Amino acid sequence: MLLGSEWDALDEPVRRMHGDAPRLHARGEADVGGATNIAARLLRRIVGLPSPGMRCPLEFSIEREGNREIWKRNFSGSTMRSMLDPGRGRRRERLGPMAFLFDRHRDGDTIDWKLRGTRLLGIPLPRWMSGEVLSRSGSRHGRYAFEVDVQMALIGTLVSYRGCLEIIDV
Repeated sequence: MLLGSEWDALDEPVRRMHGDAPRLHARGEADVGGATNIAARLLRRIVGLPSPGMRCPLEFSIEREGNREIWKRNFSGSTMRSMLDPGRGRRRERLGPMAFLFDRHRDGDTIDWKLRGTRLLGIPLPRWMSGEVLSRSGSRHGRYAFEVDVQMALIGTLVSYRGCLEIIDV
């Protein structure tokens, strides 16, 4: 189970989102940011990340099969799909040709995801090319809240998004 014995310390919306239901559907909105330079725009397109915009409608779903999860995020009609699974003791998120390795820990009533490695087509990238990822999930006013900020050397903010989701179907 995610976070082991610390699971019960998380708020109910976080436990529902990251629980073990085979399917989950949520709806909300997000503010999406990102650098406007050509490198950032091109990399967002290659990896399938959303374009910047304020108060973007967001549809989110998770399909679970064993230890594997497929996350689909639809930001204003633009779909971002990733697969999460165990990866050598860390959580691996595959997004297009990229794979990101994360450690997760509880910080109060939130989950922090700490980037520990990045691979492009299975090849490990040097740390300086991986950039920095801030990813936190918690709750706000009884809803699931999230914040993601991806910074990359020479690019700046590749993507950032934050908002809330209401779980509508489990």
